[in-house]
Amino acid sequence: MADEKTVTFLTQEAYDRLAAELEEISTVGRVEIAKKIEAAREEGDLKENGGYHAAKDEQGKQEARIRQLEALLKSATVGEAPASRGVVEPGTVVTALIAGDEEVFLLGSREIGANSSLDVYSEASPLGTAIMGLKEGEETAFETPNGKKIAVSVVKVETYTGQ
Repeated sequence: MADEKTVTFLTQEAYDRLAAELEEISTVGRVEIAKKIEAAREEGDLKENGGYHAAKDEQGKQEARIRQLEALLKSATVGEAPASRGVVEPGTVVTALIAGDEEVFLLGSREIGANSSLDVYSEASPLGTAIMGLKEGEETAFETPNGKKIAVSVVKVETYTGQ
């Protein structure tokens, strides 16, 4: 990820929701975690203090989420989903035959599909990487992490409407 600039498409609703989450966990959330750590620290011996270690672990996860949200919001393109041109790209709904089974999914960040019933695949996933830029009717294959090759045929590409 050193030179590769990642841009994520977000609807205005998704951007606002994520910005509110960031604000909440970077202010109130940090204060709450600090209080939990302080309360656990006052219990004494930190080596065998489960509450202290749990609070520190929770703090680490929260800080990681803060960094993730900051990076996501900084690189996000906010607005309507790109109009489908029949080409697979981030923010499109793809109907594809995957190993012979038809699947309909959103290609992009799961943050934009949070309120959708669609499955969401990242464009950086093996499937996403394989089909990115393909047109309706084109076929390819991708390799799963366990080395299995899976055939994919793009049937339809549509504009994501938020459903």
